[in-house]
Amino acid sequence: MRLSSGAERNDRLVPNSWTLFGVKNMPDQIAIRRLQTYVFRVPLDQPVITSFAVMHDRPAVLVRITDHQGATGWGEVWCNFPGCGAEHRARLLESVIAPLLWGKTFEQPAQVFEFLTEKTHILGLQTGEAGPLAQVIAGVDIAVWDMVSRRQGRALQNMLSGNDVTDVAAYASGVNSVGAVDTIARCREADGHKAFKVKVGLGLDKDIATINGVGKSLHAEEHLMLDANQAWDVDAAIEVLAGIEEIAPDWMEEPLAADSLRSDWQAVKEATRIPIAGGENVRGLDQFGEIIDDAIFDVVQPDACKWGGITECFKVAGWALDAGLRYCPHYLGGGIGLIASAHILAAVGGDGMLEIDVNPNPLREALAQPFSEIAGGRFTMPDGPGLGVEPDLKAVERWLTHHQEISA
Repeated sequence: MRLSSGAERNDRLVPNSWTLFGVKNMPDQIAIRRLQTYVFRVPLDQPVITSFAVMHDRPAVLVRITDHQGATGWGEVWCNFPGCGAEHRARLLESVIAPLLWGKTFEQPAQVFEFLTEKTHILGLQTGEAGPLAQVIAGVDIAVWDMVSRRQGRALQNMLSGNDVTDVAAYASGVNSVGAVDTIARCREADGHKAFKVKVGLGLDKDIATINGVGKSLHAEEHLMLDANQAWDVDAAIEVLAGIEEIAPDWMEEPLAADSLRSDWQAVKEATRIPIAGGENVRGLDQFGEIIDDAIFDVVQPDACKWGGITECFKVAGWALDAGLRYCPHYLGGGIGLIASAHILAAVGGDGMLEIDVNPNPLREALAQPFSEIAGGRFTMPDGPGLGVEPDLKAVERWLTHHQEISA
């Protein structure tokens, strides 16, 4: 199905009033009066290895906002790479974003996102920091949605769509190729995972051997996904995909660089029966609209902490499902972003799965308390208002590297 135009797509799928969001009464105005930043960094004994970089520690940037009535909300900012990037993003929040918010009032959460995006557009062009700016705006957007839905006394998923889903499908992610079979066995036994995503893109022969070895180790009705992290050109991608056709993974994620020509993506897609996934490195509704219209990906994966927050990723998810594609939120970070991703998935529906990083990271559980149970391949949704979780700041204070509070 081809969506006819951006305007028609928006009219059909994007809630444009609080009634359509499931909110019967317009909430009080949004007037942010305080912004707090927290940066955490946990050293790793076992690095997380991707095709383009190695994570020697796990960082997290949280933003907490407080409005004129004392209501609060939490958000998270993507900050995995480069290693020094977490503290930099916190300072962007403090020096760029906070001053823009002072003295402003908004009627809806989406207006905060739109205002900050417009006001930082030229700065992003001037500095080349469009990505980091989009990431900090995404974190603020998540915090605003958390705050507003808390004020309404409603779970975020219910605020977005009226849904009250009790759990969502999940999969084990971030599985390093080295020791992948053992990691999968641990995830299967410890949390009942039934689907697993393995990192590849580390050499063609090694990749094919890893994939075939993992494929043979899977139990009946288990699923395998693969993530190349933009490692290959067209020829290499086609070679790997041809070598693993019999394994039939659920998808191959980012076989090419995100900015590859549309014709290159089409060439890879036409050469294989394996579904192609991507979207974590796409920014902007126009880009997602074109990708969805042209069915470049079979599985669409926006990352709410990297671009768009709740406001835009909920739209993209709806567009993907309307076009007959699969929506699976991308996420690899701390607990707040994970829970935000779960709420979008629960709100939009479909057969997508929540990405659960299975590498050691205390910031995943401690920053989202009470942390939900994972059992039988399902992630239990929090049932409190807003995101339904709170960071346990005392539990993670030893890893705090930066904290700042800015008030209007």
